[in-house]
Amino acid sequence: MTTLLYLIPVALFLGALGLSGFVWALRSGQYEDLDGAAERILIDRDDKPER
Repeated sequence: MTTLLYLIPVALFLGALGLSGFVWALRSGQYEDLDGAAERILIDRDDKPER
């Protein structure tokens, strides 16, 4: 029973840490362009100029 006194606050802390990380990701724009990286890999862009 005493282990619950330790585990419940630890679980609440980890949940709050995960939630704050998710809110930070939303506010910093991490989820703005979900298709950009997926489409960028398909574009064949030649950076080398032709001679």
